[in-house]
Amino acid sequence: MLKRAFLALLLALPTAAQTLDPAAIAFRLPDQIPWGPVTANGNQQAVLVGDPSGPGLYVVMVRWLPGHMSRPHSHPNDRFITVLSGTWWMGSGTTFDPNATVPMPAGSFVTHFGRGIHYDGAKDEPAVLLIIGEGPGTSIPAAAVTPSGAAPR
Repeated sequence: MLKRAFLALLLALPTAAQTLDPAAIAFRLPDQIPWGPVTANGNQQAVLVGDPSGPGLYVVMVRWLPGHMSRPHSHPNDRFITVLSGTWWMGSGTTFDPNATVPMPAGSFVTHFGRGIHYDGAKDEPAVLLIIGEGPGTSIPAAAVTPSGAAPR
């Protein structure tokens, strides 16, 4: 009986914080996410891995502020998006119509296909997204896309 009481006491005691081997694991806590400035489109970006402006894999977080949406555009490559928080609104096609957008609640997974024209953003609440893609992750305005789906050179 005494052994059980002693064991219970040991288990209830706080333990020392463990450290992680930085050669094995890298992490950032929420207050360490490197958010950039708010853009004219009403969003912020935090680059987590890679460089979205160059070739190769990139991972970014995007925070859309309420009441802001992009205009119809496309990207040269597929992008894979998870809604982390809030509701993200999406529309497709060359005509910008926020009333025709579809809500994607937190937990939703979306694929934006390369050269597919779409627009997106937040309405009544912020939306935070995790975007994984192959760079360059540039945005091409819909007006600049030719009928073949390619941006003019």
